[in-house]
Amino acid sequence: MSETRLGVDVGGTFTDLVALGGGRLITSKVPSTPRDQSEGVMNSVRAAQIEADNVTAFAHGMTVATNALLERRGAKTAIVTTEGFRDVLEIARQNRPSLYDLAMDRPPALVPRELRFTVRERMGPEGEIEALDEESLERAVSALKDAEVEAVAVCLLFAFAHPDHEKRIGEVIRAELPDVHVSLSSEVLPEFREYERFSTTVADAYLGPKLAAYLSNLGGEVEGAGMPKPLVMQSSGGVTELSAAAKSAAACVLSGPAGGVVGAAYVAEKSGYRNLLTFDMG
Repeated sequence: MSETRLGVDVGGTFTDLVALGGGRLITSKVPSTPRDQSEGVMNSVRAAQIEADNVTAFAHGMTVATNALLERRGAKTAIVTTEGFRDVLEIARQNRPSLYDLAMDRPPALVPRELRFTVRERMGPEGEIEALDEESLERAVSALKDAEVEAVAVCLLFAFAHPDHEKRIGEVIRAELPDVHVSLSSEVLPEFREYERFSTTVADAYLGPKLAAYLSNLGGEVEGAGMPKPLVMQSSGGVTELSAAAKSAAACVLSGPAGGVVGAAYVAEKSGYRNLLTFDMG
């Protein structure tokens, strides 16, 4: 088979492959391999008897980040934020399913309160109101070391418009804790509204180490087999390079489900349907 275009989707139970080439459609389905999902990807390629040298394009969707978030199997994560705002994750918003149900409980935050550290600083809409206090930053970094965290989310007020303080904090943490994953809200989601920005950045930090390790393993396996590195499906329905996906875990939470929707929309358009309901069951 020549000039093969390859797509592989990793689910929690099965890993599915579809290949197009030489006028043929080839499929395979193999069990997923939770300890290292890249093994399942390569098993699907072998099961389909794909010639690695003929693969010219490789698209990849997955639920690695999805399942890690749902099953709470992410990294031990801390947050560094503006003094007085460590509870933004808990306060959240008032648009809850049962606003007046006093017995209703919510899932615990991804970062427990004892791992939320603060620094003295303040940015406003127009810029700096209070300079970043280096002593409070030193204390926060020391606390991070003592807590032995694997990832840190840095989320400051108005950092989406004025990221200087966040960048400084990120610099110091990366220098002092080089093995710790660091996510800055001004890079992950530079938009206003604190809760949405904070919670997305925390998810990015929480999932980052696990996703980066998986994609690194996958890149090595694929490269060793002589195939091009895959383009990774994002939650938006677009694709990005492997290295970019490894740095943007929050953007890959719905990687697998998004692929099904994009595929269904494409088939519907080609079939002349404008209104479509899709169903995807894992």
